[in-house]
Amino acid sequence: MYRYLKRLFDLFFATLFLILSSPLWLFAAIFIKISSEGPVLFISQRCGKNGILFDFLKFRTMNVGAPLLASHDIDAIQYLTRIGKFLRKTSLDEIPQLWNVIRGEMSLVGPRPVIPSETDLVLRRKALGVDTILPGITGWAQINGRDHVGVEEKAQLDSEYMHRQSLCFDFKIIILTIWKVLFAHDIQH
Repeated sequence: MYRYLKRLFDLFFATLFLILSSPLWLFAAIFIKISSEGPVLFISQRCGKNGILFDFLKFRTMNVGAPLLASHDIDAIQYLTRIGKFLRKTSLDEIPQLWNVIRGEMSLVGPRPVIPSETDLVLRRKALGVDTILPGITGWAQINGRDHVGVEEKAQLDSEYMHRQSLCFDFKIIILTIWKVLFAHDIQH
């Protein structure tokens, strides 16, 4: 029952947020095009439910040609565009992932999808069974340290989320995410 209700919750709120954020899409697209060459959207392969790869959408925040590595593995600041720093600090670069939610590749809440080269985290999540749930735009590990926690702790937090899943817990994570974004807690760049 939870999975069915969660999907309805995801579809309703992703559609609502998509409509409400439409002016931001326009402004972000204009500023991305003005500030740098390249596409507005950054599309990369990420590990989804059961390890199935999907096209992950974000507003492009880095210059074309930046290495495709986890943000904690590179000095991302040197690759950020002028508008990219603002988009990341405010987490507005995540808005296109609402399409991933509507398409059923992601949920609003779940473990953050990772690039396949993050093998330590991919394998740890698989060992804990975390790869059996949809990844999310935000999650328990996101609000408990984001990029400031190591692979082991991140996988444990993702596992804790998997075992505590409920609409109330999801709602709590969404509220805490909004709080963290508004006050830029645990946001590196």
